[in-house]
Amino acid sequence: MDTLLLVLIAAGFISIVIEDVIHINKAKTTLLFGSLVWLLYFISRSPETETVQEALNENLLEIATLWLFLVAAMTFVAYLNNRGLISNIVMRLLPERLSKRTLLFITAHFAFLFSAMADNVTTTLVCMSLLLPLNLSKADLLRFVAVIVFGVNSGGVALITGDVTTLMVFLAGKVTIPNLLLLGIPAYMGLITLAFIMAKGLQEDVHILREVKPIPLADKLAGIQFILTIISILALNVLFNVPPLLTFLVSLALLFLMMQFINGDEDMMRNIRMIEFDALLFFLGVLLMVGMLKQLHILDHLAELYTILPIPVANYTLGLFSSLVDNVPLTAAVLHSGVEMARGEWLTMVYGVGIGGSLLIIGSASGIIAMSKAGHGNVTFVSYARFFGHLLLAYSVGFAAAWLVGQIL
Repeated sequence: MDTLLLVLIAAGFISIVIEDVIHINKAKTTLLFGSLVWLLYFISRSPETETVQEALNENLLEIATLWLFLVAAMTFVAYLNNRGLISNIVMRLLPERLSKRTLLFITAHFAFLFSAMADNVTTTLVCMSLLLPLNLSKADLLRFVAVIVFGVNSGGVALITGDVTTLMVFLAGKVTIPNLLLLGIPAYMGLITLAFIMAKGLQEDVHILREVKPIPLADKLAGIQFILTIISILALNVLFNVPPLLTFLVSLALLFLMMQFINGDEDMMRNIRMIEFDALLFFLGVLLMVGMLKQLHILDHLAELYTILPIPVANYTLGLFSSLVDNVPLTAAVLHSGVEMARGEWLTMVYGVGIGGSLLIIGSASGIIAMSKAGHGNVTFVSYARFFGHLLLAYSVGFAAAWLVGQIL
């Protein structure tokens, strides 16, 4: 039975890698295999039902905490995005004409800052929606896409609201919010390194097609509340150890009530229905499979990587591996493997798995979204891979800086 369970889990992880080949959403396959292995495990361990139930409950509690936080965050961002508030603000800040080099640096900073607060997919969509009307050449568009993908993933590692893997490591108690804020410095250094490299050769100016619309009072209040929510999450956790999930749920409830009084009968619940539940179901399936690997003691072997290699080298290698394998199962596997690391070493792991996926276009959700939105043939796996050396250099610069921050801690 253990062999059968491992075969099913392997099939689940393979289905993630070949999603574009079989054209089946990875959320469907991982959910199937993740729930099926636990069902079979219950049947095979029927005399030990209580022990198995405790293990499943522990796994589900971890998933539920992650799920609820993501639902609250994604609902908030979905409302702001559906109202067009984010793109409207960006359009107001951009001049009508600017150089491509300047636009590249602006795009890099926006991707970095906004992805720290919102999810990677939303940030990538906003960035691409601003770039595509400019009709850039394929070569220039590819440079911008590389910076966007790297910038989005870089910004996400610094805050628990920005990247799922960062949130997972935080919820496991391996790092604190002040630690993660320090990680933003190395992540920014890596991004700026890449931006300077990509800016070389960019010439000419671009004309921004500005469609500035008035911002309703309700949207202004919602935007302000979102910023205050992020600040409150950080402050309350640092000062009073308030779980971030609790702060986000309170703020989301306040948003619902505030919009009820301002907008009357507007259906705020529709924003919950519009969030990406396929991503949430994917996380559910993956974490169920990883939980079973822990139960079967398979993850104990992952710790051997950290005995063969020095911890910084192992984390650097893990980041390279995340360009081929989704970083969620990688992070979950390390967390459940029992690997012992100092807090500063966990920061290098967060940096590695969070940003390493930028090295290849298929390594992160941001890359997949950017490739699909760029249009057929404009950004491909091969064309993006031409920048692998530049991306690896930027990743290495940031990782080295993250290691130094870890040494200070």
